[in-house]
Amino acid sequence: MIEFRFEVDDLATTSFAYSPLQEAVFSLRCLHDPARYPHHRPWLRRMRPSLDALDHELLTALTASWGWVPDFLTPRPERARPAFADELERVRRTPLYVMAADFRAAYRTEEALPPVVARGLADPGTFLARVADALDAYWHACLAGDWWPRVQSILEADLAHHGRVLAEQGAGALFSGLDARLAWAEGLLRLSTRDFMLQAPWADIRIAGRGLVLLPTIFARGAQPLIDPDRPPTIVYPARGRATLSEEPPPVTDDALARLLGRPRARLLLLLAEPASTTELAHRLKVTPGAVSQHLAVLYDAGLLSRTRQGRAVRYERTALGNELCR
Repeated sequence: MIEFRFEVDDLATTSFAYSPLQEAVFSLRCLHDPARYPHHRPWLRRMRPSLDALDHELLTALTASWGWVPDFLTPRPERARPAFADELERVRRTPLYVMAADFRAAYRTEEALPPVVARGLADPGTFLARVADALDAYWHACLAGDWWPRVQSILEADLAHHGRVLAEQGAGALFSGLDARLAWAEGLLRLSTRDFMLQAPWADIRIAGRGLVLLPTIFARGAQPLIDPDRPPTIVYPARGRATLSEEPPPVTDDALARLLGRPRARLLLLLAEPASTTELAHRLKVTPGAVSQHLAVLYDAGLLSRTRQGRAVRYERTALGNELCR
């Protein structure tokens, strides 16, 4: 059991974010045990030829077979929606002694280090550059084009949901709703480690004005901390809706709905049970954003959708009327 201890002001500085770099690094867990991640099998099949042309030995070694990742590869985001390139630049600036210590912590013993890592740590400056270059190539060859827009839409929907829970039900419901491992009581957030694959000497963590950041991921089976308890406090938890990653756009099964709205608009309405932007919907439906935008405008004008602006993106979601129509 790990206890995150809050002072009076610490709850006010607790925030959500997501990290494209974290999701890229965590996705490498699939290479060790694809059966543990069934929702990613279609993506794994599609990207296998591209992956085989990359630095496969090193990429596989960036995660231990039991799922641990060197902490320097997943730095705590500095803002809610960082860009992959900015996060990767932080990796490139990692102090070499930190990189070496984090690899040894993730693999637990010197003897367990993969040969490619053990050789690399003998020349740490060159090795750090190789790690960053390998992740950059992997991102652009396998993730950025089709995979990340789908994942980003899931993470955005997760953040929107938990924001509503916090506003309507308070912090206790928020924390307990993130994952069954988490429980909130009397200024303590307790994270159960009972079902962790491996145990580590985690200590109780005082937030102490540093702010707790909550990070959804599509690759976790339960809430988990960083390996190093001295790092700024961070909890990674399973994102809602991650199983939808393997889904194709839903067919319009109710012919009356299709006759009423037209098949493209009916399909859009069915997709918008969770918030999504025009670009995200276009990626999922494999059509142009312009085509999606026209249909969204009609559904919005009819009162079937609501929309909110988040940064540069406008996100659409079904209204109560839209939900009733889908039923």
